[in-house]
Amino acid sequence: MGQLAKATGLTVRTLHYYEEIGLLRPSARTEAAHRLYSDADVERLYRISLLRRLGLRLEDIARALDDPAWSLRSALGAYREELDQRLEAMNRLRVRIGHLLAQATTPEGPKTDDLLAILEEMTMLETTVQRRIALLVYRDLEAAYHYLVRVFGLGPGQLTRDVGGRVIHGELQAGDGVVWLHPELASMGLASPAATGVSTACMAVMVDDVDAHFRHASEEGAPIEYEPVDQPYGYREYSARDGEGHLWSFMKPLD
Repeated sequence: MGQLAKATGLTVRTLHYYEEIGLLRPSARTEAAHRLYSDADVERLYRISLLRRLGLRLEDIARALDDPAWSLRSALGAYREELDQRLEAMNRLRVRIGHLLAQATTPEGPKTDDLLAILEEMTMLETTVQRRIALLVYRDLEAAYHYLVRVFGLGPGQLTRDVGGRVIHGELQAGDGVVWLHPELASMGLASPAATGVSTACMAVMVDDVDAHFRHASEEGAPIEYEPVDQPYGYREYSARDGEGHLWSFMKPLD
């Protein structure tokens, strides 16, 4: 197993997990119980890794590999077709921008038709959704802000105060996302788990090292719901609650 992990760039833990869920089992074992992987096993692992990179879940990969009607060739063909369409749209946009740059040097400037064409090409490559912001409700925004930075390692951001100095808005960085802290507001039905006694949602954050993050949060006194575990949907994760009862999960893909 160690040799296969080194050759493929996967971790031994990932291979153990694949074996545990029946996704990849060695064809044989030596008398000393060392795993022996055949050429077919290695080919299957290659297909697993490829499908993971295409975004499939482990359970979907298992069905795909064990379905006689499934074809790797057709799956790759469909993926390549999607990439070709996107590249074609990007090339059209590049050409139009080149024309626009050339027109910008003339007295007349860019033509309206060309500007509209560029907007059309950009629409094909982008959606109307530009950014996601998670919003969590707290009774004490300032205490929540410092807790999330100190215990969960979120990046410090902006704190907005009213004229009396009370924090009325907070922002934190969570990797490539942003978390806003919002005060309780009865008129909008916004309440902290500290007030309701329940949490109706969970924040999931990707981290580099789940176990190290867990140890730090534990040492800082975070209430742990469950310790790091490899989940059947392909992630190692643990869950904990913050100071007002919001549920957080910190995770990383198994491969």
